[in-house]
Amino acid sequence: MTTVGFIGSGNIGSTVARLAVSTGFDVVLSNSRGPDSLTDLVAELGSAARAATPAEAASAGDVAVVTIPLGRYRHLPVEELRGRVVIDTMNYYPARDGVIDVLEDESTTTSELLQGLVPDARVVKAFNNIFFRHLAVLPRPTGAPDRTALPIAGDDPDAKRSVAALLDAIGYDVVDAGPLAEGWRFQRDTAAYGLPYALDPSDWGAGAAPAGASEVARALAAARRYA
Repeated sequence: MTTVGFIGSGNIGSTVARLAVSTGFDVVLSNSRGPDSLTDLVAELGSAARAATPAEAASAGDVAVVTIPLGRYRHLPVEELRGRVVIDTMNYYPARDGVIDVLEDESTTTSELLQGLVPDARVVKAFNNIFFRHLAVLPRPTGAPDRTALPIAGDDPDAKRSVAALLDAIGYDVVDAGPLAEGWRFQRDTAAYGLPYALDPSDWGAGAAPAGASEVARALAAARRYA
């Protein structure tokens, strides 16, 4: 894997892009406003980065990172995502995204919605449960005693291995939460959502705290559904 394409370049997307570039990846960035709106970010990241349309970013990446508001997921470039490993970072916020009945009654998950839209892609849930400022400062070398772990979920074992390799390269261990249907375990308002990585769980802005695989696994096990 050498290139990561980003559909969405906000807080999480730009943070992952910075980490990817710092560890030797090329990145192709996109958003809904067009390539010209990404001039400053591309200049910051240097020659390993370029801006494109969402369709171009999807086509260019060995892995495509979907990091847009969930309410816009139907606007994704379906054909260009065909056959790709797709990382879903999206969370459901009804006030922003509108009420989605199948998420309200928990009959499905955000990643399963995305997988249904792009059935020929291989979707893996990742990066959705950590505050972007914590994500930026917690990477550690492989084997470091204070290395942080992030959960992933997915139905395709090879896709999960690809995503785990990317996370390892940018400084994170992985806890496999199971298939996409288990992605609810680290959705918003669960024990694994943000809290393990916050120095002060009542104030995420107070700083970051490393959280190893065992701590994250305990948080996943403690998750309770909304309903």
